[in-house]
Amino acid sequence: MVERKTKATQISVIIPTFNEGEAIGNVIEQIHSVVNGLDQGHEIIVIDDGSTDNTAKNALAAGARVIQHPYNIGNGAAVKTGIRHARGEILVTMDGDGQHDPNDIPKLVNQIGAYDMIVGSRNDESDTAVHRDVANIVFNSLATYISGRKIEDLTSGFRAIKAHVARQFIYLLPNKFSYPTTITLSVVRAGYSLGYQPIKFARRSGKSKSKIKPLHDGLRFLMIILKIAVFYSPLKIFIPLSIFIFLLGVGYGLFRIFIFQAPYGQTSALLISTAVLTFLVGLVSEQIAQLRFDRSESDSAINEDE
Repeated sequence: MVERKTKATQISVIIPTFNEGEAIGNVIEQIHSVVNGLDQGHEIIVIDDGSTDNTAKNALAAGARVIQHPYNIGNGAAVKTGIRHARGEILVTMDGDGQHDPNDIPKLVNQIGAYDMIVGSRNDESDTAVHRDVANIVFNSLATYISGRKIEDLTSGFRAIKAHVARQFIYLLPNKFSYPTTITLSVVRAGYSLGYQPIKFARRSGKSKSKIKPLHDGLRFLMIILKIAVFYSPLKIFIPLSIFIFLLGVGYGLFRIFIFQAPYGQTSALLISTAVLTFLVGLVSEQIAQLRFDRSESDSAINEDE
């Protein structure tokens, strides 16, 4: 049997879905139309994360490659499954609920090369909730401090990235909604290039609702940022913390001396000692992080050569 030759897959569009049967068919058809215009081999991978509706059936009918989870594991887990199964050199991740406009895909893909990852950042015309806009400002500011690079949109799931870069960090990605946070900070701290493309986010199609719980997932995003900070740049956390504890100890000691005319006390001594220990823990963590990073880079180079 002679196998038919097809154009090599260069772009893999990964769509994590959960009960998006109403919108997914139209989204896939639009993606096919847009990516065909790029004249590059492509595939559309829909990861059905345990949907209870006709998401998988409609995605197959629209011409996507469908991978099904037996139950709902999480948005991040679906993206990881897509990354593992993708054949393309450039991976595009986007939602299947109609928020992301497929016509913006070329704007992201065409910048890959000079950049290792391009993120579609929400512009002022995006139809987003006020509480999410406020939360994004907080998260973006904290991530900017940790990474030392201006982060314009930390939580956007619409992005294009080189496949080998995405696979380097796949083991770090959480199973829930905070995978964009993790991969953004990982890419920046590893020294890869990150760019942003302003795009308009639309309201979800049909009856599709957000699966994000603002308070619960907001706390998870914050913990993920702190986790990545400690993982890649521990001193960004430990130095401010040690300074705060040291000043607290000194301040309390001076307060006792000048206000109560008493010795500085054991509490002050304990706080100052804790500040010194916190700083030393930060130094050790920084060395461990550097060793881990060096080993990761070495293993990545070996895998690429193979």
